[in-house]
Amino acid sequence: MRTIRSLLWVGSGSGLRQSGMTEAPELDITWVPNLEEVLLLPRVRFDGILLEARDPDGVEKTLEALEPLERFAARGAILVSLAKAFASHADSLVAAGVGAVLLVDPDTPGTGFVTEINETLDAIHDRLRAADQKGCPNNTSRTRESQNAATEESGPQGDAPHVVSTSRAMQEVSALVDLAASSPSTVLVTGETGVGKEVIARELHDRAARGGEPFVAINCAAFPESLLESELFGHTKGAFTGADRSKRGLFEAAGRGTLFLDEIAEMDLPLQAKLLRVLQEREIRPIGATESQPIHCRIIAATNRLLAEEVSSGHFREDLFYRLNVFPIRIPPLRERRRDVIPLARYFLARHGPREGKIGCHLSLATCHLLEGFSWPGNVRELENEILRMLMLTPSGQLITPRNLSPKLREILEPVAHGARPDESLREALERVEAWMIRRALANNDGRKTRTAQKLGLTREGLYKKIKRLNIE
Repeated sequence: MRTIRSLLWVGSGSGLRQSGMTEAPELDITWVPNLEEVLLLPRVRFDGILLEARDPDGVEKTLEALEPLERFAARGAILVSLAKAFASHADSLVAAGVGAVLLVDPDTPGTGFVTEINETLDAIHDRLRAADQKGCPNNTSRTRESQNAATEESGPQGDAPHVVSTSRAMQEVSALVDLAASSPSTVLVTGETGVGKEVIARELHDRAARGGEPFVAINCAAFPESLLESELFGHTKGAFTGADRSKRGLFEAAGRGTLFLDEIAEMDLPLQAKLLRVLQEREIRPIGATESQPIHCRIIAATNRLLAEEVSSGHFREDLFYRLNVFPIRIPPLRERRRDVIPLARYFLARHGPREGKIGCHLSLATCHLLEGFSWPGNVRELENEILRMLMLTPSGQLITPRNLSPKLREILEPVAHGARPDESLREALERVEAWMIRRALANNDGRKTRTAQKLGLTREGLYKKIKRLNIE
């Protein structure tokens, strides 16, 4: 499949629709109606710019705009779509450094226009790369300097993450956080791995009157039982071998703030009994001590498991479950709140861009569509890692296109390319994509139909019916 390239189309929307370029998965199109709108765009780099020139006035405007457009693409990567009636003006455009002039009928560009654009961009890309390898001067150095100086998206750079949401599901979570913030009761935060349970816990702490007090977090799965007890309760000098001095625990260190117990379901049953007493009596006894001492912190627990099921299986104390489950807050997975994907992605770009030395990077429209369409099994944490990966692959100030995405996000483009034919009905296109996916699955499973059916979520009989209906060899 051809490399995905970003193209800025400057001209009429009707011309863009008639060209068929919006159906080409290998082209990531950004459209603006005129040159004035181009100058309002963020300072990002495109692989190519196509300018529509329908008359001599359009040619003159194009010549005047070439220099300002160099901050969006090298002059050699600027294409001009010129009406055939004005072919005599092509020489002046080429002399000015335009990469190519495409002669078209302004009303019906034709079905071969997409192929011509792709081949032209391929040739321009090869030419510019060869020039860079030879060390030839070009017009992009000044552009790169201006990009590196751009800081229009410095964004949040603090270490503490924030809740970023526009979806209704997360707005409901935010409302629950507001209600819980005014209460000292224990809160149980649940949700899949990576949904941001600690972020919600910090938000709850900040919104409460305890906001100026410490926020102390511990992952219960990261410590063996004996060490976890010492971390939570503290110990006296000589309480056990190696205890050469007294140590205060996290219950005490949290003061009047918040103690966040992450992965609470990983705690062993004996320690669960001690935690239950802490919640009931609001006091602790350090290991080796003979007297208890009161605690004043608020406790927020979190787990990615269903505690009711853990209780049924005997892995979690029922009485502790009811003590923790005073005010439950469930954070929905990212696949249930797809409206949050792009705001979160932009937040991570603004947060990590300065750290990575990548200022001014922006997501293209096609990239946004692919990010929104992915299921994100790792939730927000996986999305953040994907953004970090894209930043590593993208120069400062560049447009982030689908070619910078992981293969798992990009693979959907291949079946789309197989099915994107303007002369097909939707059903025919879907059958083409379905047949392609079945062929690929059969190839990946050495032709074994039973395993292929399992991978595709089909019965063996269902797979045979599809193979016969779609004429798959």
